[in-house]
Amino acid sequence: MPKPLRGVLTIAHTPFTDADEIDAPAFKRAVDWAFAVGADGIGTGMVTETFKLTHTERMALPKLLVEAAAGRGPVFVAVGAESTKQALAFARAAERDGCDAVMAVPPLTGRLSEAHMVDHFCALADGIEIPVIVQDASGYVGQSIPIPVCVKLLDRYGPSKILFKPEAAPNGPTLSALRDATGGRAVMFEGSGGIFLIDSYRRGIAGTMPGMDLLDGVVAVWKALQRGDEAAAYRAYFPVCALVALQLQAGLDGFLAVEKYLMVKRGLFASARRRKPYGWELDAETAAEIDRLFALLQTALG
Repeated sequence: MPKPLRGVLTIAHTPFTDADEIDAPAFKRAVDWAFAVGADGIGTGMVTETFKLTHTERMALPKLLVEAAAGRGPVFVAVGAESTKQALAFARAAERDGCDAVMAVPPLTGRLSEAHMVDHFCALADGIEIPVIVQDASGYVGQSIPIPVCVKLLDRYGPSKILFKPEAAPNGPTLSALRDATGGRAVMFEGSGGIFLIDSYRRGIAGTMPGMDLLDGVVAVWKALQRGDEAAAYRAYFPVCALVALQLQAGLDGFLAVEKYLMVKRGLFASARRRKPYGWELDAETAAEIDRLFALLQTALG
């Protein structure tokens, strides 16, 4: 029986060695740290550099993640691909290796009609027993998923099989539109890195999917919101927001550059290496501001 997905479900980053291979010990070290600071579960996504991994690496990653998680929470992996056949292959590997769910964006290189998009996600849902998280990452990459597509999928499979991660801009109203269109049945997650977390929480999300770099701050915000302590939530939220704002200036490249910088700063990764090509480098002045804001976050967390 797959573990239910709720709460803070962090997205793992992929550490690379100087030889540009996955650094498995660093990966496991980061997963251990994530659960130690309060993650409810773990998965892969865009900031895992999923689309820059080789086919062999993508097929091996679910097993690596499941083994590293060691039953401490649900595990899911991103299976988005340019064809339904590819996505199904990744999804079946994830199910075989013990993942509790998969997450998929639509193909990125073409624009699908609503009917073809429904067909794509239906084939994915029909091809595996575990749940599918339908991810609209169009706030920073790819095609948006129209609300009617989400409604059709939910009506066909129900909320235990089809879940949603809507990241289309504007994020908050998009969450509310999906919630309202489904009569509150949609199980929704947000993935803003924390910058929209409080607003999203008020709109009825079941959880959040941040990268690991600010995980202690996001966990603090989430737990404070759950116990109704808004003052504590905002104390952690403001430095998280300021850090994410610096990431946002360069899109996905910005997120990856800053996140890996912080993973090294925390002593979890030996290297901030990213898979090439990418279009933005972290400069010294931005790094200095990140250091100042990170210190403020740690002070806020006590």
